[in-house]
Amino acid sequence: MEYSIRPIENEDRESIIDIFNYYVENSFAAYPEKKFPYQAFDMFLQMSNGFPTGSIRDPKGRIVGFGMLRTHNPMPAFSQTAEVTYFIHPDHAGKGLGKMLLGFLEKGAVEKGITNILANISSLNPRSIEFHQKNGFIECGRFRKVGKKNSQEFDTVWMQKRPQRSA
Repeated sequence: MEYSIRPIENEDRESIIDIFNYYVENSFAAYPEKKFPYQAFDMFLQMSNGFPTGSIRDPKGRIVGFGMLRTHNPMPAFSQTAEVTYFIHPDHAGKGLGKMLLGFLEKGAVEKGITNILANISSLNPRSIEFHQKNGFIECGRFRKVGKKNSQEFDTVWMQKRPQRSA
């Protein structure tokens, strides 16, 4: 099956929020406890302003995943560090799309001069931790019991990767 990636556009609003809300309701991959309204898409665009973004489309043009980089800290001393966020529709998980999207975002990061990509992951999301480890991230920190969702406490696991410029 042929998938494509392009930067996120305004017309992607509903598909992206629907994918995000699946993870809000069904996992610890997204931290909110309540679904986001479609207007929250504007917050995603604002957070990623000036950074690489990507939406994955299936052969029929439907959005099946999205991702973005965003500032880690607004101070100029951290201008070479970004945080990554991505979500793949559950019907398309396990097909290599996360790796494909990460590669797309890393390429954009290198072009922008980003030298560090950070991922903030719930300790109750072991699949994401494993995905990041398999894709070159190392655990660089852990904040214990700082999160709580649906009455369940969790750690935030911080992972880091230094993207490499392609040869």
